[in-house]
Amino acid sequence: MLRSLDIRDMLIIDRLELEFQAGLNVLTGETGAGKSILLDSLGFVLGWRGRAELVRSGAEKGEVTAQFDLPSGHPAWAVLEEAGFDHDGELILRRTNYPDGRKQAYINDRRTSGELLRALSETLVELHGQHDDRGILNPKAHREMLDSFAGVDLSKLAKRWQALTAAKRALKRAEKALDEIRAEEEFLRHAVSELDAIDPQPGQEAELDVKRRQMQAGERIRDDISKALQALGLNGAEGMTNDAARWLDGVSDQAEGQLDAPLAALERVLHELNDAHQGVEAVLDHLQFDPLELEQVEEQLFALRGLARKHDVLADDLATFAQGLRIRLAALDGGEDELADLQNSLTEASAKYQEEADRITKQRQAAAIKLDAAMGAELAPLKMERAVFKTDVTPEPSGPDGQDDVSFTVATNPGAPSGPLNKIASGGELSRFLLALKVCLSGTTEGVTMIFDEIDRGVGGATADAVGRRLKSLAEGAQVLVVTHSPQVAALGGHHWRVEKQVRDEQTFSTVIPLDEPARITEIARMVSGDTITDAAKDAARSLLKV
Repeated sequence: MLRSLDIRDMLIIDRLELEFQAGLNVLTGETGAGKSILLDSLGFVLGWRGRAELVRSGAEKGEVTAQFDLPSGHPAWAVLEEAGFDHDGELILRRTNYPDGRKQAYINDRRTSGELLRALSETLVELHGQHDDRGILNPKAHREMLDSFAGVDLSKLAKRWQALTAAKRALKRAEKALDEIRAEEEFLRHAVSELDAIDPQPGQEAELDVKRRQMQAGERIRDDISKALQALGLNGAEGMTNDAARWLDGVSDQAEGQLDAPLAALERVLHELNDAHQGVEAVLDHLQFDPLELEQVEEQLFALRGLARKHDVLADDLATFAQGLRIRLAALDGGEDELADLQNSLTEASAKYQEEADRITKQRQAAAIKLDAAMGAELAPLKMERAVFKTDVTPEPSGPDGQDDVSFTVATNPGAPSGPLNKIASGGELSRFLLALKVCLSGTTEGVTMIFDEIDRGVGGATADAVGRRLKSLAEGAQVLVVTHSPQVAALGGHHWRVEKQVRDEQTFSTVIPLDEPARITEIARMVSGDTITDAAKDAARSLLKV
């Protein structure tokens, strides 16, 4: 609940500290005394959009501080945590306004935005009055109110909506991808056919290039290699070396060992000549090729390089590129099956969403009947027994909250045309409709401070008493702030303040005074009789207060 409100230099308030209590808090005072300034100041610290110029004339800045006492689990804590604010169970809002229009906002002395203040205010305060467009008079909020009244749980529906939306996106992406592949189907099939024909492999270009150069060079060097092979063989160096070794070996016994070293050297030479002969012979064998094979190698190499240029990739990357084309072609060939599967998934998700949405619709329709009956019971004591309140549940495009539009309509008399609350009802009637509806919905706003701004305007006597009693009932176990001109309503308050103007040093200031029992009698007597307070008015006040 709202524990305190500290206002400094706002309009005609220089300094005001208010301590509020649980239950029914009543603010009274003459017209123009400054009651609306209190609401403007509270709305300012909550981030609501209101008057542009709030700073008191001559002041450097205006400032409002509001302190709230909230239980653990209150929705405000979730809003703060989502915004990255730590808390220790205390919530203090502060906002300053400068004459040049600049504004600064703080939550527990940490800078914040007006947007976050407004998000917090949705969980902290409800303002109800004839010009309230944030609560019951806001048609956009009617479905949420009916859902709260009925205890509708939308979590399952929201998940099914998410699943349905995801299925739609998946099908749309698949259709788009398939359309793109279909547009290049001819290219894909031709390109894959060309690549499959040569079956490119990493390193193949370098291997073919070496083989081609060797073949081209083979014709030029083959004759010299053949001559060298012949020169190394038995008819050449090897034969002559064998002859020399044989001749020397035949006379070595007579040379007294002097030929041993030359013979050993010749043996080594023969081994080396044999190795050289075998190596040259292997090269010569390798250079043996069919001219048709050279032509085939060249064709394969040129085809490989041509496709690399055509697809703007390296020749070594053609295999990977080809695999990518095959995957896209396979996606095309299997795309229809995938689309069918995705369409089945979409149909299933749509059916599940529709099933839950239909269930929510029935729940809302049943709740609408109950709410209309509850409103009928509440309107009778408020002297509106002939008025008709109706909750219309009509179809609207499907969404995460279902497929229903909810609107509250009224007819002030049987047979009269019905319409929106703020279009059909007069000021006094509107106030009573709002109060009756709030009473019916009171169980849905636990932990919220409810403010009623002159909601009893245009009513008096027994009707005003009925209004007051319903406000008192709303305040049981909760906090209600009422700005009123009705003595019957004021008398039922648990806590009473009088708003009044004072003139000091030729300047007008507004102040708020807490009233004890004698002061309450005087204030309510003034509300009964006007400026001249008579004994009869005081007796009437005591009667209302039952003192």
